[in-house]
Amino acid sequence: MRFFVLGNADRPQVRDEARRLLPVLKEHGEVAVFDLEQKADLSSQTADVALVLGGDGAILRAARQMGRRQVPVLGVNLGKLGFLADLSPAEFLTALPELVAGRYCTTSHLMFECWTDSAGDPRRFLGLNEVVVQSGPPFHMLELDLDIDSEIVTTLRGDGLIVATPIGSTAHGLSAGGPILSQSLQAFVVTPICPHSLTSRTVVEAADKTYTVVVRRATAAFLNIDGHEVVPLPVGAKVTIRQAPVLFQLVKVAGHSYYRTLRDKLNWGTSPNYRQDSEPPTP
Repeated sequence: MRFFVLGNADRPQVRDEARRLLPVLKEHGEVAVFDLEQKADLSSQTADVALVLGGDGAILRAARQMGRRQVPVLGVNLGKLGFLADLSPAEFLTALPELVAGRYCTTSHLMFECWTDSAGDPRRFLGLNEVVVQSGPPFHMLELDLDIDSEIVTTLRGDGLIVATPIGSTAHGLSAGGPILSQSLQAFVVTPICPHSLTSRTVVEAADKTYTVVVRRATAAFLNIDGHEVVPLPVGAKVTIRQAPVLFQLVKVAGHSYYRTLRDKLNWGTSPNYRQDSEPPTP
C-alpha cells in the first residue's frame, strides 16, 4: 500500500506523532510523500491512502493540495474536534492491519470550485466545506444579490452569505443556523449570516446548478474559502460557485458512522439533562 503522509506541522504533537507512525507505515507499505507543511506538488504522485495528521483544517488543506487527483483520505485527529479526522492515533494503529488488507470502504463527497473577477484579477479555487462572502472591518452591513442558474433568488442585507457542501453543512453553516445535510447528498446549502430581515431563510438546492453572488453595497467585503483563502471583494465583484469535476474521498473504518460522529462530536440528538428523581415532561 502506498501512503501520502500529510498534516499541519503547526499543530502540537503532529511532528512527534508523524515520527512515531512513519516506521510502522513503512512496515506495511511505501510512503510516497511525507509533507507536514502541505507544500508538496501532488499532481504527479499516486497513493492508495492519504493519511492526514492534525484536525479538520488539515484535511481541508490536504483536499485542496491534491487538487484534481484526489486520493482517499484517512484523518488522525490531533486537533480539537476532529469531525472528519475521527480516529485517534491509537485507533488508527488498531485499524491499520484492516486498512492494509483492503477491508475498508471509501465514500465520495461533493467538492466545489469557485472563481471571482475581483479587481480584474480572476482567481479560481477548489474547496470542500464552504464559500463565504462576508463583511470585514469596520463590519458594516453588506448588500448581496444571489442568482441560481442566472435567475435572481434574493437580495440579502446582513453580515454575509454561506454556500456550503453537505460536508460543510456541519461547519460555519451550522453555527449560522443552517441544517445538517446527509454527506451523500448532491446539493448545496445557502445560509444567510445575521440577515437584517425576519423572512430570510436557508435554501437547499441541487449541486448541478451555478450559484452567483454579487456584492452590491459594502464598506468592506471578503471572499473566504474553507476558512483559509481570503480575498478582498470590491463593490460590484461577482463570485461564482459550482460543483467541482472531482469528488473528495473519505476512508471509513468499521464502527465510525456519520451519525455516530454527530452524536460523539456535536452531541447531536442527546436528551436534556433531566433530574434523576423526576420523570421527563409529557409531550
